[in-house]
Amino acid sequence: MTKVIAHRGASAVRPENTVEAYRHARVLGADMVELDARRTADDSVWVLHDEHLEDGRSFFETLPADLPPHVPSLATALDACEGMGVNIEVKNVPIDVDWDPDERVARATVALVQELGMQERVLVSSFGIGAIDTVHELDPTIPTAFLTPWEVKPETIEQTVRKGHVALHPHEAFVDQELIDRCHALGLAVSCWTLDDPDRMALLVGWGIDGICTNVPDVARKVVDAASP
Repeated sequence: MTKVIAHRGASAVRPENTVEAYRHARVLGADMVELDARRTADDSVWVLHDEHLEDGRSFFETLPADLPPHVPSLATALDACEGMGVNIEVKNVPIDVDWDPDERVARATVALVQELGMQERVLVSSFGIGAIDTVHELDPTIPTAFLTPWEVKPETIEQTVRKGHVALHPHEAFVDQELIDRCHALGLAVSCWTLDDPDRMALLVGWGIDGICTNVPDVARKVVDAASP
C-alpha cells in the first residue's frame, strides 16, 4: 500500500517542522513524517528547512540556545513522531551556505538513530549523494533514498541501486508508470514529493507508487484508502 508521508508534518494546517505539526500529522492519518535536518554552530542536529532563520541569521552559525523555541532538535522531532515512520532529509549539497564535505549532519544523524534504536522506523534521504552514501557506509541497516529535483535518467537509477540505497524520491512532476516499473524491477521503492492534488495522487497510487509526500496527509489518506482492496 502507498504510504502517506506528511511533508514537514501537517504543514498545511500547522507551522511546518514543529512538534505540533508532527503530532497533528498522526491525527490526520500519516504513515510517516518528512523533516529536514541541519547543523547548528556546535554541530548538533536540529530541524529547519531553510538555510537561514526568519530574522536572517545563518542556521549553521547559530547556537541551539539562540534558536527560536519552535525549532526542535532532531531528537525532539523523532520523539514527536511516535507511532509513525520518519523520513529524515539531510540538508547538505555544495550550493548550500552550510555545505560540509565531511558530512557531519549525516554522521550525527546515524549516531542518534543508533542511540535510539530507530533503524527500522527511519529512512534517510538527501539531494546530496554524499550524505546518503555516508549513512549507508556507517550503518547499512538504515535505509537511504536519493532525492532528485529533475527528470530521472537511467544512470541515476543505476547509481542509486549500485550504491546500496533502497529508494528514489523524484519530484512528482517527473513520475510516470515507466519510472515506477523500472525502479521496482531493480528493487527500488519510489516516493514522490510534494503532491497535494487528489486526482494526481489517485493516478500515482494506481501506478503503484510506494509513497506520496504531501502537505495534506488527510487528503492523501482518503485517496490511498479509497484505492485499497
